[in-house]
Amino acid sequence: MQLQEVERVKTITKKDFLKNYFKPQKPVVIERFVEDWPAFKKWNLDYMADVAGDKTVPLYDNRPVDYKDGFNEPHAKMKMREYIDLLKREPTKFRIFLWNILKEVPVLQNDFSYPDFGLKLMKGLPMLFFGGKDSYTFMHYDIDLANIFHFHFHGKKQTILFDQKQNDYLYKIPHSLITREDIDFTNPDYEKWPALKKAKGYIAHLEHGNVLYMPEGYWHYMRYLTPGFSMSLRAIARNPKNFGKALYNIFIMRHYDNLMRRLKGQVWIDAKNEKAITRTHRKLGIS
Repeated sequence: MQLQEVERVKTITKKDFLKNYFKPQKPVVIERFVEDWPAFKKWNLDYMADVAGDKTVPLYDNRPVDYKDGFNEPHAKMKMREYIDLLKREPTKFRIFLWNILKEVPVLQNDFSYPDFGLKLMKGLPMLFFGGKDSYTFMHYDIDLANIFHFHFHGKKQTILFDQKQNDYLYKIPHSLITREDIDFTNPDYEKWPALKKAKGYIAHLEHGNVLYMPEGYWHYMRYLTPGFSMSLRAIARNPKNFGKALYNIFIMRHYDNLMRRLKGQVWIDAKNEKAITRTHRKLGIS
């Protein structure tokens, strides 16, 4: 893969963000944008255990998609205090994914503000993500193709990004938002996945207080280098094509996929995985 480092700035104005990153749809890491937030000093694993310790949280791991799994259905559940103890004690594949702060722990909204990047942020959807050392998300893009601001707290995280123009090279699974799950994007096997050699993307490393802007529909793979957590804020897609694709994903694609899982079971999953290879290689003339 051809990966370049995501551009980094210390801080940024709304004017510069819109001109240099939003309009050209280019990712950026803002290193010191949230140091005036109470969350910058307060938010760590111990604090989360204190304010949300008794909450039962949904957990996800890296197992392949199974036809019996519903859309975003968790693989396990645990009290937040027990989960954080696990994160601190040993590596674990369990992650928390799309955990809504306003719904689950409203007091946390006192620790941050909604920044003015020139985009209207969806204030009802501040989401938290947690992970243990070496846990990771499959390469995917979000169902609504939103503009995402990913605020990282506690620990270190690696991210790999691709825009939608790279779809032909990523072994995208039909009727889904993910690529082949058996691809290791940190060390890809090019004999097995030769199209990846043509993929052009970005790589970034996040530390406490960094903000990563991911433009509309960007594919992202995230690996926790240490235990940690992040918060995402989002703004709807502005590009009409992306907005239309988001509506299709939400109202048609996911329901069709769930229906086919119920009707055909694992055969449907296996057929999609095979098509990801045949379609990718056929487009590129790879036998």
